[in-house]
Amino acid sequence: MCNWAKWLLTLCLMVQMPFALSVDYPVELWALGREATSEEVAAWDIDVRPDFAGLPPGSGSVEEGEILWLDKCSVCHGDFGDSNEVFSPIVLGNVTDDDISSGRVAALTDPAVVRTTLMKVATLSTLWDYINRAMPWNAPKSLQVDEVYALVAYLLQLGYIVDYDFVLSDANIAEIQDLMPNRNGMTTEHGLWSVAGTPDVVGSACTENCEVDVTVTSYLPDYAMNAHGNLKDQVRDYGPFPGIQTAPVEDSPAAQHESYDETPEAVLAANGCSGCHGLNKALVGPAFTEIKARYQGQDMTAYLTDKIKNGGGGVWGSIPMPPMSQLDDQVLGELVSWLLDTEE
Repeated sequence: MCNWAKWLLTLCLMVQMPFALSVDYPVELWALGREATSEEVAAWDIDVRPDFAGLPPGSGSVEEGEILWLDKCSVCHGDFGDSNEVFSPIVLGNVTDDDISSGRVAALTDPAVVRTTLMKVATLSTLWDYINRAMPWNAPKSLQVDEVYALVAYLLQLGYIVDYDFVLSDANIAEIQDLMPNRNGMTTEHGLWSVAGTPDVVGSACTENCEVDVTVTSYLPDYAMNAHGNLKDQVRDYGPFPGIQTAPVEDSPAAQHESYDETPEAVLAANGCSGCHGLNKALVGPAFTEIKARYQGQDMTAYLTDKIKNGGGGVWGSIPMPPMSQLDDQVLGELVSWLLDTEE
């Protein structure tokens, strides 16, 4: 872990206020907290750097990765990582033998080309680190180390970088880095990396009383605003910027429901449900109000329990429901009961 990250973690656990020595403050005002333990630091210290520092030992084969991929990843990315329905494709794209030889994907200079992950990413550690931290979508950090190796190996095979009988490990991953198609696509020789370098952006010479263009040129579309719940309702008791209102006012839990028992928004958000389903708007999947309207008054407890737990597709379109196997029986029962509740 880099020094600033260790400092930040320690600061979170050890609040020491630098009062003036001339004032006789009670000791409990400044001797608060404690230093982070080595175990706590280790739990945060999971970053993998471009030189593979921090990479844990392990291994995984392409064959093992294929099984894992079909079980945990294909619902969003397709069986071969080429789906463009939910997220951008991970593999395929305009990669040539010359690109692999030079380490620079020439097609990236064409703005009309669809950019895939294996076309863009310069360091293999980025792929390993992201899968380890954030995947699968509905259960991040649930993968074992060897499973991450296997999934990365499978993606490399889909990109024709390694063969099907390949086994990726901490011992050979640096060799595979030398085969990444866009390994030379990242540079540190610019002003954003070093203040002594030449800036690679065009800025304004104005430093005071400057005219400000308030035109909004980038925004989330309406259907995606509430993808992770209403930020205003989430806990943000630090910093100058509280969560903004990302849900329509009528969608706010406080506006529609008075108790947790009526609508378990906390359960929906905590278990990744609100990432694909809005309360009143369809996102990747249908809105919860649509689901409730379809199944209310029917004896569908067993059906919905199985659908949520094990996933499936074909009901609301071509995008399948990923399995939510991390839900315990109590939470699953609460969600199903709420979806079938006719008293609201």
